[in-house]
Amino acid sequence: MVQLETYCTLALTDSGGVQKEAFFHERPCVTVRDETEWTELVDAGWNRLAPPTSVEGILSAIGMALTHQPTPTSPYGDGSAADKIAESLAE
Repeated sequence: MVQLETYCTLALTDSGGVQKEAFFHERPCVTVRDETEWTELVDAGWNRLAPPTSVEGILSAIGMALTHQPTPTSPYGDGSAADKIAESLAE
């Protein structure tokens, strides 16, 4: 699955995990759900929600995701948390 996410143009899912994996692979995502636990990805433009009972809504979200690429962002930090914790504990 990770290899598919690495090379896809867009992830279309109803899975919470795939939403985040798509972000880590810098792929836009459309989630066919009314809500998500990863609201920061929606806010950043990496994920779009589409109503599961609306074909038109799903197609619209796909079109938007493919034509409006999000700006790279790091909502989960810069990867240096472990070093900062170790430094703090060493003091």
